[in-house]
Amino acid sequence: MAHAEKVYKVRNGKKTTKYTWRSRYKRPDGSWGSEPGFPTRKLAEEWGEQQEAAIREGRWVDPELSRKKFGVFVKQWMAAQRPRGRTTMNRWERLDGHILPKWKDTPMIAINWFEVEAWARELALRIARSTVTDCVQLMSRILNGAVDSRHLTVNPLAGRRLTGLPADTAKQKADEDQAMEPEVVLELARRLGPVYGLHIVTAAWTGLRWEELVGLHRRNALLERKQKHDGGVFTCPIIRVDKEEGALAEYYVRDEEGKRRSHRGLEPPKNQKSARDVDLPPFLAQLLEKHLADWPHEFVFTTKTGKLWWRSHWFSVLRPAADGREERQKGRGRPVSEEWEPVAPGLTMRDLRHTHDSWQEQIDVRPVLGYEQMGHKYPGIKGTYRHPTPPMRIERLDGLQALFERAMRNLGWESLWEAVPQISPK
Repeated sequence: MAHAEKVYKVRNGKKTTKYTWRSRYKRPDGSWGSEPGFPTRKLAEEWGEQQEAAIREGRWVDPELSRKKFGVFVKQWMAAQRPRGRTTMNRWERLDGHILPKWKDTPMIAINWFEVEAWARELALRIARSTVTDCVQLMSRILNGAVDSRHLTVNPLAGRRLTGLPADTAKQKADEDQAMEPEVVLELARRLGPVYGLHIVTAAWTGLRWEELVGLHRRNALLERKQKHDGGVFTCPIIRVDKEEGALAEYYVRDEEGKRRSHRGLEPPKNQKSARDVDLPPFLAQLLEKHLADWPHEFVFTTKTGKLWWRSHWFSVLRPAADGREERQKGRGRPVSEEWEPVAPGLTMRDLRHTHDSWQEQIDVRPVLGYEQMGHKYPGIKGTYRHPTPPMRIERLDGLQALFERAMRNLGWESLWEAVPQISPK
């Protein structure tokens, strides 16, 4: 049964006549727990009785665990998670860069919404609002883990919404900078040549993610979809995002000492819906077929020597082609490079994914099919009851083919890479 004990204060190594009270209570394992610092016997006894009542009702949280420092629990929580490697990397970047410098040594029981929101407002003066929101959400997830592991009785951040953040000064891309015209995509592809340019065209006309394109093995390219339709069978070529090894992951991992090392390897795609078959319009299937007939490497989109792309290496190729470059004279071991005017300044591979989904809306692709092709989950109960049909697929492919053909006519081209010298962009 809970009771109280006197704890005499000590000064200069000698016990004084002044004292406080320590609560003693039975822990779940039968041992005696204690909590010092109460000014009266009654308060100490009441606190101990509350602990024993909570133990009997199965809702007790060990006070020692609730005082554990946030930084210590973060390591436990991160070790227990099993997300994709890049997600782990992103979490550590938020933790090391923003969260732990402020909260590492704070006992979890001392964290409260008032101080967290004040910290977030100050943080938003230096970094993007989206990053601030990510940081607070990550803290909340960690504290949910503390509740689940019986370190806290309640998460003080749960269900709370940030208010009063300063205006986001980060420059937002205009719509026209995120959804390219087909002619712009083709001009960029021609500039890069048939090897690297096909990478660009495939991204724009399929909406595949960067990691899905770079991780595409030739065994998953130009497969065939078959569906019963109109008394026969509808067929079309597809690219398959494999559910086991459908994406190339590039991130860093941390060892127990916190040191980082780079990692690259194939892994499952982003989520269950991302493992999918993407229908190809006829022109793109023909380009891929011709490419693979001459391509000696096992992955479809690699460097010309067959090496898998590093993200930074690919963007060193893309940036001058999209942003433009000055003329460069021939040098030792370096060919002459013609001047390139900008055609799509600031373009990223994610912009090409935005472009594809915008084109789907433009050509009136049925939402259930558009979601499927992008690897997104169709929202609500309709996502269970609605399914793409062959007429929907035919209409989408006809629309994408028409975008290509109209752009070629507008450019006055008969062939995408006809009579264009294959100059390496490097």
